[in-house]
Amino acid sequence: MIRAAARTCCHLRSGISPGLQTIRVTQHRALHGAAAAGIAEGDKKLKTFDDLPGPSLLTNLYWFFIRGYLLYSHELQAIYKKKYGPIYKSSFGAYTTVNITDVDLLETVLRQEGKYPMRSDMELWKVHRRLRDLALGPFTEEGHRWHTLRSVLNKRMLKPSEAMLYTGAVNEVVTDFLDTLDDVRKESPSGVMVNDIASSFYRFAFEGISYILFETRIGCLEKNVPPETKKFINSIGAMLKYSVFVSILPQWTNDILPYYKFYIENWDNIFAFGKKLIDQKMQKIQQRLERGEELQGEYLTYLLSSGKLTMKEVYGSVAELLLAGVDTTSNTLSWALYHLARDWETQRCLYQEVTAIVPGEVIPTAEDIAKMPLLKAVIKEILRMYPVVPTNSRVAAEKEMIIGDYYFPKDTLFALFHYAISRDESNFPEPNKFIPQRWLRDHKIKNNPFSSIPFGYGIRACVGRRIAELEMHLALSRIIKKYEIQPDPDGGEITAMARIVLTPNKPINLQLLERAAQ
Repeated sequence: MIRAAARTCCHLRSGISPGLQTIRVTQHRALHGAAAAGIAEGDKKLKTFDDLPGPSLLTNLYWFFIRGYLLYSHELQAIYKKKYGPIYKSSFGAYTTVNITDVDLLETVLRQEGKYPMRSDMELWKVHRRLRDLALGPFTEEGHRWHTLRSVLNKRMLKPSEAMLYTGAVNEVVTDFLDTLDDVRKESPSGVMVNDIASSFYRFAFEGISYILFETRIGCLEKNVPPETKKFINSIGAMLKYSVFVSILPQWTNDILPYYKFYIENWDNIFAFGKKLIDQKMQKIQQRLERGEELQGEYLTYLLSSGKLTMKEVYGSVAELLLAGVDTTSNTLSWALYHLARDWETQRCLYQEVTAIVPGEVIPTAEDIAKMPLLKAVIKEILRMYPVVPTNSRVAAEKEMIIGDYYFPKDTLFALFHYAISRDESNFPEPNKFIPQRWLRDHKIKNNPFSSIPFGYGIRACVGRRIAELEMHLALSRIIKKYEIQPDPDGGEITAMARIVLTPNKPINLQLLERAAQ
Protein backbone atom coordinates (compact mmCIF):
# COMPACT_ATOMS: atom_id res chain seq x y z
CA MET A 1 0.00 0.00 0.00
CA ILE A 2 3.02 2.29 0.01
CA ARG A 3 2.16 3.06 -3.63
CA ALA A 4 0.04 5.94 -2.28
CA ALA A 5 3.25 7.91 -1.70
CA ALA A 6 3.73 8.48 -5.39
CA ARG A 7 0.34 10.17 -5.58
CA THR A 8 0.86 12.58 -2.67
CA CYS A 9 1.33 15.57 -4.96
CA CYS A 10 -2.37 15.76 -5.72
CA HIS A 11 -3.18 15.70 -2.01
CA LEU A 12 -0.91 18.67 -1.45
CA ARG A 13 -1.74 20.65 -4.58
CA SER A 14 -5.51 20.32 -4.77
CA GLY A 15 -6.46 19.91 -1.13
CA ILE A 16 -8.06 16.49 -1.53
CA SER A 17 -7.32 13.13 0.03
CA PRO A 18 -4.16 11.08 -0.64
CA GLY A 19 -4.35 8.55 -3.42
CA LEU A 20 -5.68 10.98 -6.05
CA GLN A 21 -3.96 11.98 -9.28
CA THR A 22 -4.34 14.72 -11.82
CA ILE A 23 -6.30 14.85 -15.02
CA ARG A 24 -4.50 16.69 -17.80
CA VAL A 25 -5.84 19.98 -19.13
CA THR A 26 -7.39 18.25 -22.15
CA GLN A 27 -9.23 15.87 -19.85
CA HIS A 28 -10.36 18.79 -17.69
CA ARG A 29 -11.83 20.46 -20.78
CA ALA A 30 -13.56 17.24 -21.77
CA LEU A 31 -15.47 17.24 -18.49
CA HIS A 32 -16.83 20.70 -19.15
CA GLY A 33 -17.35 19.99 -22.84
CA ALA A 34 -19.74 17.22 -21.93
CA ALA A 35 -22.11 19.75 -20.40
CA ALA A 36 -22.33 21.70 -23.64
CA ALA A 37 -22.99 18.50 -25.59
CA GLY A 38 -26.27 17.83 -23.76
CA ILE A 39 -25.74 14.15 -22.94
CA ALA A 40 -28.90 12.03 -22.81
CA GLU A 41 -29.71 8.45 -21.86
CA GLY A 42 -32.98 7.48 -23.52
CA ASP A 43 -35.48 10.23 -22.77
CA LYS A 44 -33.57 11.39 -19.71
CA LYS A 45 -30.99 14.15 -19.94
CA LEU A 46 -28.01 13.29 -17.78
CA LYS A 47 -26.19 15.73 -15.55
CA THR A 48 -22.48 16.38 -16.08
CA PHE A 49 -19.43 17.42 -14.11
CA ASP A 50 -20.51 21.07 -14.11
CA ASP A 51 -23.69 20.10 -12.28
CA LEU A 52 -21.81 18.53 -9.38
CA PRO A 53 -21.54 20.36 -6.06
CA GLY A 54 -18.20 20.57 -4.32
CA PRO A 55 -15.84 22.62 -2.16
CA SER A 56 -14.03 25.64 -3.52
CA LEU A 57 -10.30 26.14 -3.16
CA LEU A 58 -10.91 28.51 -0.24
CA THR A 59 -13.13 25.92 1.45
CA ASN A 60 -10.41 23.28 1.14
CA LEU A 61 -7.80 25.67 2.49
CA TYR A 62 -10.07 26.50 5.44
CA TRP A 63 -10.62 22.85 6.41
CA PHE A 64 -7.06 21.70 5.86
CA PHE A 65 -5.11 24.56 7.37
CA ILE A 66 -7.41 26.60 9.60
CA ARG A 67 -9.45 23.71 10.97
CA GLY A 68 -6.38 21.44 11.03
CA TYR A 69 -7.57 18.55 8.85
CA LEU A 70 -4.38 18.27 6.76
CA LEU A 71 -3.40 15.04 8.54
CA TYR A 72 -7.03 13.98 9.04
CA SER A 73 -8.31 14.20 5.48
CA HIS A 74 -9.97 10.79 5.89
CA GLU A 75 -12.32 12.31 8.46
CA LEU A 76 -13.08 15.17 6.10
CA GLN A 77 -14.62 12.62 3.71
CA ALA A 78 -17.70 12.26 5.94
CA ILE A 79 -17.93 16.01 6.55
CA TYR A 80 -17.94 16.75 2.83
CA LYS A 81 -20.40 13.93 2.15
CA LYS A 82 -22.86 15.49 4.60
CA LYS A 83 -22.39 18.91 3.00
CA TYR A 84 -22.18 18.03 -0.71
CA GLY A 85 -23.80 14.61 -1.00
CA PRO A 86 -22.57 11.16 -2.09
CA ILE A 87 -20.86 12.41 -5.26
CA TYR A 88 -19.11 15.76 -5.57
CA LYS A 89 -16.22 17.43 -7.37
CA SER A 90 -12.88 18.91 -6.40
CA SER A 91 -11.08 21.23 -8.79
CA PHE A 92 -7.97 23.35 -8.82
CA GLY A 93 -6.96 24.64 -12.23
CA ALA A 94 -6.26 21.55 -14.36
CA TYR A 95 -6.58 19.22 -11.38
CA THR A 96 -10.04 17.69 -11.35
CA THR A 97 -11.57 14.82 -9.39
CA VAL A 98 -15.00 13.26 -9.01
CA ASN A 99 -15.35 12.04 -5.42
CA ILE A 100 -17.44 9.00 -4.50
CA THR A 101 -18.62 8.47 -0.90
CA ASP A 102 -21.58 6.13 -1.50
CA VAL A 103 -21.15 2.35 -1.67
CA ASP A 104 -23.64 1.80 -4.51
CA LEU A 105 -21.98 4.49 -6.64
CA LEU A 106 -18.59 3.00 -5.77
CA GLU A 107 -19.75 -0.38 -7.02
CA THR A 108 -21.03 1.21 -10.24
CA VAL A 109 -17.63 2.77 -10.91
CA LEU A 110 -15.68 -0.42 -10.25
CA ARG A 111 -17.96 -2.60 -12.33
CA GLN A 112 -17.30 -0.36 -15.33
CA GLU A 113 -13.51 -0.31 -15.00
CA GLY A 114 -12.83 -2.45 -18.09
CA LYS A 115 -10.09 -4.95 -18.91
CA TYR A 116 -7.20 -2.68 -17.96
CA PRO A 117 -8.20 -0.78 -14.79
CA MET A 118 -6.12 2.29 -14.09
CA ARG A 119 -5.61 3.95 -10.72
CA SER A 120 -3.26 6.72 -11.72
CA ASP A 121 -0.21 7.08 -13.88
CA MET A 122 2.32 6.84 -10.98
CA GLU A 123 4.39 9.43 -12.82
CA LEU A 124 6.66 10.11 -9.86
CA TRP A 125 7.94 6.52 -9.83
CA LYS A 126 8.19 6.43 -13.64
CA VAL A 127 10.61 9.37 -13.56
CA HIS A 128 13.18 7.15 -11.86
CA ARG A 129 12.52 4.18 -14.17
CA ARG A 130 13.03 6.28 -17.31
CA LEU A 131 16.15 7.95 -15.95
CA ARG A 132 17.78 4.58 -15.17
CA ASP A 133 16.30 2.66 -18.10
CA LEU A 134 14.50 0.25 -15.77
CA ALA A 135 11.41 -1.83 -16.47
CA LEU A 136 8.08 -0.78 -15.05
CA GLY A 137 6.48 -2.99 -12.42
CA PRO A 138 2.92 -3.90 -11.41
CA PHE A 139 2.22 -0.44 -9.94
CA THR A 140 3.74 1.67 -12.70
CA GLU A 141 2.87 -0.33 -15.83
CA GLU A 142 -0.42 0.27 -17.64
CA GLY A 143 -2.76 -1.18 -20.25
CA HIS A 144 -2.07 -4.43 -22.05
CA ARG A 145 1.54 -4.58 -20.82
CA TRP A 146 0.30 -4.26 -17.23
CA HIS A 147 -2.21 -7.05 -17.78
CA THR A 148 0.46 -9.36 -19.21
CA LEU A 149 2.87 -8.60 -16.37
CA ARG A 150 0.23 -8.98 -13.70
CA SER A 151 -0.88 -12.36 -15.14
CA VAL A 152 2.62 -13.69 -14.53
CA LEU A 153 3.02 -12.13 -11.08
CA ASN A 154 -0.35 -13.42 -9.87
CA LYS A 155 0.78 -17.02 -10.02
CA ARG A 156 2.19 -18.52 -6.82
CA MET A 157 0.76 -15.62 -4.85
CA LEU A 158 -2.87 -14.61 -5.38
CA LYS A 159 -4.86 -17.81 -4.77
CA PRO A 160 -5.35 -18.97 -1.16
CA SER A 161 -4.05 -22.43 -2.08
CA GLU A 162 -0.88 -20.88 -3.46
CA ALA A 163 -0.38 -18.62 -0.46
CA MET A 164 -0.51 -21.70 1.78
CA LEU A 165 2.81 -22.77 0.23
CA TYR A 166 4.50 -20.02 2.26
CA THR A 167 3.15 -21.13 5.66
CA GLY A 168 6.47 -22.62 6.74
CA ALA A 169 8.44 -19.53 5.74
CA VAL A 170 6.01 -17.17 7.48
CA ASN A 171 5.96 -19.26 10.67
CA GLU A 172 9.77 -19.25 10.70
CA VAL A 173 9.72 -15.45 10.64
CA VAL A 174 6.95 -15.32 13.28
CA THR A 175 9.06 -17.52 15.59
CA ASP A 176 11.97 -15.07 15.32
CA PHE A 177 9.60 -12.15 15.76
CA LEU A 178 8.29 -13.57 19.03
CA ASP A 179 11.89 -13.81 20.26
CA THR A 180 12.36 -10.16 19.26
CA LEU A 181 9.25 -9.14 21.21
CA ASP A 182 10.54 -11.05 24.21
CA ASP A 183 13.84 -9.17 24.08
CA VAL A 184 12.12 -5.78 23.71
CA ARG A 185 9.74 -6.29 26.63
CA LYS A 186 12.47 -7.66 28.94
CA GLU A 187 14.58 -4.59 28.24
CA SER A 188 11.79 -2.27 29.44
CA PRO A 189 11.80 -1.10 33.09
CA SER A 190 8.62 -3.08 33.82
CA GLY A 191 9.78 -6.16 31.94
CA VAL A 192 6.51 -6.33 29.98
CA MET A 193 6.20 -3.08 28.00
CA VAL A 194 6.69 -2.87 24.23
CA ASN A 195 6.87 0.75 23.10
CA ASP A 196 5.85 1.71 19.56
CA ILE A 197 4.87 -1.82 18.60
CA ALA A 198 4.24 -0.70 15.01
CA SER A 199 8.00 -0.32 14.47
CA SER A 200 8.52 -3.95 15.56
CA PHE A 201 5.75 -5.11 13.24
CA TYR A 202 7.33 -3.08 10.43
CA ARG A 203 10.55 -5.08 10.75
CA PHE A 204 8.54 -8.31 10.89
CA ALA A 205 6.60 -7.42 7.73
CA PHE A 206 9.75 -6.52 5.81
CA GLU A 207 11.47 -9.72 6.82
CA GLY A 208 8.41 -11.74 5.86
CA ILE A 209 7.86 -10.30 2.38
CA SER A 210 11.60 -10.32 1.64
CA TYR A 211 11.88 -13.99 2.64
CA ILE A 212 9.02 -14.85 0.28
CA LEU A 213 10.26 -12.77 -2.65
CA PHE A 214 13.99 -13.44 -2.36
CA GLU A 215 13.77 -16.88 -0.71
CA THR A 216 16.44 -15.77 1.74
CA ARG A 217 16.47 -14.03 5.14
CA ILE A 218 17.73 -10.44 5.17
CA GLY A 219 18.16 -9.95 8.95
CA CYS A 220 15.46 -7.38 9.83
CA LEU A 221 14.80 -9.18 13.14
CA GLU A 222 18.39 -9.60 14.22
CA LYS A 223 19.66 -7.57 17.17
CA ASN A 224 22.31 -6.13 14.88
CA VAL A 225 20.61 -5.63 11.52
CA PRO A 226 23.11 -6.15 8.64
CA PRO A 227 24.33 -2.79 7.23
CA GLU A 228 23.02 -3.51 3.72
CA THR A 229 19.57 -4.38 5.07
CA LYS A 230 19.53 -1.30 7.28
CA LYS A 231 20.49 0.86 4.29
CA PHE A 232 17.71 -0.75 2.24
CA ILE A 233 15.04 -0.11 4.91
CA ASN A 234 16.26 3.46 5.48
CA SER A 235 16.23 4.08 1.73
CA ILE A 236 12.57 3.17 1.49
CA GLY A 237 11.66 5.63 4.22
CA ALA A 238 13.84 8.33 2.66
CA MET A 239 12.41 7.72 -0.82
CA LEU A 240 8.90 8.25 0.53
CA LYS A 241 9.94 11.37 2.42
CA TYR A 242 11.70 13.00 -0.51
CA SER A 243 8.90 12.04 -2.89
CA VAL A 244 6.71 14.54 -1.04
CA PHE A 245 9.18 17.37 -1.69
CA VAL A 246 9.66 16.38 -5.33
CA SER A 247 5.89 16.30 -5.79
CA ILE A 248 5.15 19.81 -4.55
CA LEU A 249 8.23 21.68 -5.77
CA PRO A 250 8.45 23.06 -9.34
CA GLN A 251 10.55 20.97 -11.71
CA TRP A 252 13.10 23.74 -12.18
CA THR A 253 14.19 23.26 -8.54
CA ASN A 254 15.49 19.74 -9.30
CA ASP A 255 18.92 21.08 -10.24
CA ILE A 256 19.06 23.57 -7.37
CA LEU A 257 17.62 21.86 -4.29
CA PRO A 258 18.87 18.44 -3.10
CA TYR A 259 15.49 16.67 -2.77
CA TYR A 260 15.26 15.32 -6.32
CA LYS A 261 18.81 13.98 -6.11
CA PHE A 262 18.09 12.27 -2.79
CA TYR A 263 14.83 10.84 -4.16
CA ILE A 264 16.62 9.24 -7.11
CA GLU A 265 19.55 8.02 -5.01
CA ASN A 266 17.28 6.21 -2.59
CA TRP A 267 15.39 4.50 -5.41
CA ASP A 268 18.82 3.44 -6.72
CA ASN A 269 19.60 1.87 -3.33
CA ILE A 270 16.29 -0.02 -3.33
CA PHE A 271 16.91 -1.45 -6.81
CA ALA A 272 20.54 -2.27 -6.04
CA PHE A 273 19.55 -4.26 -2.96
CA GLY A 274 16.95 -6.23 -4.88
CA LYS A 275 19.19 -6.79 -7.88
CA LYS A 276 21.97 -8.23 -5.75
CA LEU A 277 19.69 -10.80 -4.12
CA ILE A 278 18.01 -11.69 -7.42
CA ASP A 279 21.38 -12.18 -9.12
CA GLN A 280 22.54 -14.42 -6.28
CA LYS A 281 19.42 -16.53 -6.66
CA MET A 282 19.84 -16.71 -10.42
CA GLN A 283 23.41 -17.94 -9.98
CA LYS A 284 22.23 -20.72 -7.67
CA ILE A 285 19.51 -21.73 -10.16
CA GLN A 286 22.04 -21.93 -12.98
CA GLN A 287 24.36 -24.07 -10.84
CA ARG A 288 21.52 -26.48 -10.10
CA LEU A 289 20.63 -26.73 -13.77
CA GLU A 290 24.26 -27.41 -14.69
CA ARG A 291 24.29 -30.26 -12.14
CA GLY A 292 21.06 -31.63 -13.59
CA GLU A 293 19.17 -31.04 -10.32
CA GLU A 294 15.44 -30.40 -10.10
CA LEU A 295 14.61 -26.79 -9.36
CA GLN A 296 13.12 -26.25 -5.93
CA GLY A 297 11.91 -22.97 -4.54
CA GLU A 298 8.91 -20.72 -4.50
CA TYR A 299 8.23 -17.24 -5.84
CA LEU A 300 11.56 -15.93 -7.09
CA THR A 301 12.55 -19.34 -8.45
CA TYR A 302 9.25 -19.41 -10.35
CA LEU A 303 9.80 -15.92 -11.81
CA LEU A 304 13.38 -16.64 -12.84
CA SER A 305 12.79 -20.10 -14.28
CA SER A 306 9.41 -19.56 -15.97
CA GLY A 307 10.91 -17.78 -18.97
CA LYS A 308 7.93 -15.42 -19.04
CA LEU A 309 9.79 -12.34 -17.80
CA THR A 310 13.10 -10.81 -18.78
CA MET A 311 15.64 -10.19 -16.03
CA LYS A 312 14.94 -6.48 -16.43
CA GLU A 313 11.23 -7.09 -15.79
CA VAL A 314 12.02 -9.26 -12.76
CA TYR A 315 14.16 -6.48 -11.25
CA GLY A 316 11.40 -3.89 -11.79
CA SER A 317 8.58 -6.08 -10.51
CA VAL A 318 10.28 -7.37 -7.37
CA ALA A 319 11.35 -3.84 -6.34
CA GLU A 320 7.72 -2.70 -6.42
CA LEU A 321 6.32 -5.86 -4.84
CA LEU A 322 8.67 -5.33 -1.89
CA LEU A 323 6.75 -2.16 -1.05
CA ALA A 324 3.29 -3.67 -1.47
CA GLY A 325 2.27 -5.22 1.82
CA VAL A 326 4.50 -3.89 4.57
CA ASP A 327 2.18 -1.11 5.77
CA THR A 328 -0.89 -3.32 5.55
CA THR A 329 0.64 -6.01 7.76
CA SER A 330 2.38 -3.76 10.30
CA ASN A 331 -0.41 -1.20 10.77
CA THR A 332 -3.23 -3.76 10.87
CA LEU A 333 -1.52 -5.91 13.48
CA SER A 334 -0.72 -2.83 15.58
CA TRP A 335 -4.35 -1.69 15.56
CA ALA A 336 -5.53 -5.25 16.27
CA LEU A 337 -3.46 -5.50 19.45
CA TYR A 338 -4.47 -1.98 20.48
CA HIS A 339 -8.17 -2.84 20.31
CA LEU A 340 -7.82 -6.33 21.79
CA ALA A 341 -6.00 -4.79 24.76
CA ARG A 342 -9.05 -2.56 25.33
CA ASP A 343 -11.62 -5.29 24.70
CA TRP A 344 -10.91 -7.98 27.26
CA GLU A 345 -13.92 -10.16 26.37
CA THR A 346 -13.01 -10.40 22.68
CA GLN A 347 -9.39 -11.12 23.59
CA ARG A 348 -10.50 -13.91 25.94
CA CYS A 349 -12.73 -15.47 23.28
CA LEU A 350 -9.94 -15.23 20.70
CA TYR A 351 -7.47 -16.91 23.04
CA GLN A 352 -9.93 -19.74 23.67
CA GLU A 353 -10.52 -20.18 19.94
CA VAL A 354 -6.81 -20.34 19.12
CA THR A 355 -5.85 -22.70 21.95
CA ALA A 356 -8.75 -25.02 21.14
CA ILE A 357 -7.42 -25.48 17.59
CA VAL A 358 -3.67 -25.42 18.35
CA PRO A 359 -3.12 -26.45 22.01
CA GLY A 360 0.21 -26.57 23.79
CA GLU A 361 3.30 -26.02 21.67
CA VAL A 362 1.53 -26.72 18.37
CA ILE A 363 2.31 -24.12 15.70
CA PRO A 364 -0.74 -23.18 13.60
CA THR A 365 -0.90 -23.91 9.88
CA ALA A 366 -3.01 -22.33 7.17
CA GLU A 367 -5.47 -25.21 7.58
CA ASP A 368 -5.76 -24.38 11.29
CA ILE A 369 -6.43 -20.71 10.53
CA ALA A 370 -9.42 -21.75 8.41
CA LYS A 371 -11.00 -23.08 11.63
CA MET A 372 -10.62 -19.75 13.47
CA PRO A 373 -13.51 -17.50 12.38
CA LEU A 374 -13.03 -14.96 15.19
CA LEU A 375 -9.35 -14.54 14.35
CA LYS A 376 -10.21 -13.75 10.74
CA ALA A 377 -13.06 -11.50 11.89
CA VAL A 378 -10.68 -9.42 14.03
CA ILE A 379 -8.46 -8.74 11.01
CA LYS A 380 -11.47 -7.93 8.81
CA GLU A 381 -12.81 -5.51 11.38
CA ILE A 382 -9.48 -3.71 11.75
CA LEU A 383 -9.16 -3.39 7.97
CA ARG A 384 -12.68 -1.96 7.87
CA MET A 385 -11.91 0.59 10.57
CA TYR A 386 -8.43 1.46 9.33
CA PRO A 387 -8.07 0.83 5.59
CA VAL A 388 -4.36 1.40 5.02
CA VAL A 389 -5.10 3.53 1.97
CA PRO A 390 -8.30 5.44 2.92
CA THR A 391 -8.78 6.65 -0.66
CA ASN A 392 -8.24 4.78 -3.89
CA SER A 393 -8.89 5.94 -7.42
CA ARG A 394 -9.97 4.84 -10.86
CA VAL A 395 -9.61 6.54 -14.22
CA ALA A 396 -12.28 6.00 -16.87
CA ALA A 397 -9.42 4.90 -19.12
CA GLU A 398 -11.33 2.93 -21.75
CA LYS A 399 -14.73 4.59 -22.13
CA GLU A 400 -17.15 7.12 -20.68
CA MET A 401 -19.13 6.25 -17.55
CA ILE A 402 -22.66 6.87 -16.33
CA ILE A 403 -22.76 7.10 -12.53
CA GLY A 404 -26.19 7.68 -11.04
CA ASP A 405 -27.69 10.63 -12.93
CA TYR A 406 -24.32 11.83 -14.19
CA TYR A 407 -22.38 11.32 -17.41
CA PHE A 408 -18.57 11.45 -17.32
CA PRO A 409 -16.35 11.30 -20.41
CA LYS A 410 -13.32 9.09 -20.94
CA ASP A 411 -10.30 9.99 -18.77
CA THR A 412 -12.39 11.23 -15.83
CA LEU A 413 -10.67 10.51 -12.51
CA PHE A 414 -12.79 9.11 -9.68
CA ALA A 415 -11.65 9.25 -6.05
CA LEU A 416 -13.09 6.33 -4.08
CA PHE A 417 -13.47 7.27 -0.43
CA HIS A 418 -13.24 3.87 1.27
CA TYR A 419 -12.81 5.28 4.77
CA ALA A 420 -16.08 7.23 4.65
CA ILE A 421 -17.93 4.25 3.17
CA SER A 422 -16.66 1.70 5.68
CA ARG A 423 -17.50 4.08 8.56
CA ASP A 424 -21.01 4.81 7.28
CA GLU A 425 -23.80 3.94 9.74
CA SER A 426 -25.99 2.66 6.91
CA ASN A 427 -23.32 0.11 5.95
CA PHE A 428 -22.14 -0.87 9.43
CA PRO A 429 -24.16 -0.16 12.60
CA GLU A 430 -22.02 1.54 15.25
CA PRO A 431 -19.28 2.01 12.65
CA ASN A 432 -16.74 3.60 14.99
CA LYS A 433 -16.79 0.67 17.41
CA PHE A 434 -14.52 -2.36 17.25
CA ILE A 435 -17.01 -5.21 16.82
CA PRO A 436 -15.33 -8.15 15.06
CA GLN A 437 -18.38 -10.31 15.79
CA ARG A 438 -20.20 -8.44 13.03
CA TRP A 439 -18.24 -10.58 10.55
CA LEU A 440 -19.24 -13.92 12.08
CA ARG A 441 -21.85 -15.97 10.28
CA ASP A 442 -24.40 -15.82 13.11
CA HIS A 443 -24.09 -12.04 13.45
CA LYS A 444 -23.35 -10.92 9.90
CA ILE A 445 -25.61 -8.19 8.57
CA LYS A 446 -26.71 -7.96 4.96
CA ASN A 447 -24.93 -5.11 3.26
CA ASN A 448 -23.20 -4.30 0.02
CA PRO A 449 -19.89 -6.25 -0.03
CA PHE A 450 -18.22 -3.18 -1.53
CA SER A 451 -18.69 -1.47 1.86
CA SER A 452 -15.25 -2.70 2.90
CA ILE A 453 -12.72 -3.68 0.24
CA PRO A 454 -9.34 -2.85 1.83
CA PHE A 455 -7.42 -4.86 -0.78
CA GLY A 456 -9.19 -3.33 -3.74
CA TYR A 457 -11.39 -5.00 -6.30
CA GLY A 458 -11.13 -7.10 -9.44
CA ILE A 459 -8.00 -7.77 -11.43
CA ARG A 460 -6.37 -4.63 -10.05
CA ALA A 461 -6.77 -5.86 -6.45
CA CYS A 462 -3.66 -6.13 -4.29
CA VAL A 463 -1.43 -8.91 -5.63
CA GLY A 464 -0.05 -9.56 -2.15
CA ARG A 465 -3.42 -9.88 -0.41
CA ARG A 466 -3.23 -13.59 0.40
CA ILE A 467 0.35 -13.31 1.65
CA ALA A 468 -0.54 -10.35 3.87
CA GLU A 469 -3.55 -12.21 5.28
CA LEU A 470 -1.43 -15.31 5.95
CA GLU A 471 1.18 -13.22 7.78
CA MET A 472 -1.42 -11.38 9.86
CA HIS A 473 -3.40 -14.50 10.78
CA LEU A 474 -0.37 -16.59 11.74
CA ALA A 475 1.28 -13.75 13.66
CA LEU A 476 -1.84 -12.71 15.58
CA SER A 477 -2.78 -16.29 16.49
CA ARG A 478 0.65 -16.97 17.94
CA ILE A 479 0.95 -13.62 19.73
CA ILE A 480 -2.44 -13.99 21.41
CA LYS A 481 -1.55 -17.55 22.37
CA LYS A 482 1.70 -16.51 24.04
CA TYR A 483 0.77 -13.12 25.54
CA GLU A 484 -2.07 -11.44 27.37
CA ILE A 485 -2.28 -7.97 25.85
CA GLN A 486 -2.92 -5.02 28.16
CA PRO A 487 -2.98 -1.31 27.32
CA ASP A 488 -0.33 1.16 28.37
CA PRO A 489 -1.63 2.66 31.65
CA ASP A 490 -0.41 6.07 30.48
CA GLY A 491 -1.33 5.61 26.83
CA GLY A 492 -4.74 7.21 26.48
CA GLU A 493 -6.80 7.29 23.29
CA ILE A 494 -5.06 6.78 19.94
CA THR A 495 -6.64 7.86 16.66
CA ALA A 496 -5.71 7.48 13.01
CA MET A 497 -4.09 10.15 10.89
CA ALA A 498 -3.37 10.23 7.16
CA ARG A 499 0.39 10.32 6.66
CA ILE A 500 0.20 9.16 3.05
CA VAL A 501 -1.19 5.91 4.49
CA LEU A 502 -3.42 5.66 7.57
CA THR A 503 -1.29 5.37 10.72
CA PRO A 504 -1.68 5.89 14.50
CA ASN A 505 -1.36 9.53 15.54
CA LYS A 506 1.11 8.51 18.26
CA PRO A 507 3.07 5.35 19.14
CA ILE A 508 1.04 2.36 20.32
CA ASN A 509 2.61 1.12 23.54
CA LEU A 510 1.35 -2.16 25.00
CA GLN A 511 2.00 -4.47 27.92
CA LEU A 512 2.61 -8.08 26.88
CA LEU A 513 2.22 -10.45 29.83
CA GLU A 514 3.39 -13.98 29.17
CA ARG A 515 0.62 -16.52 29.66
CA ALA A 516 1.07 -19.58 31.88
CA ALA A 517 1.99 -22.76 30.03
CA GLN A 518 -1.02 -24.84 29.08
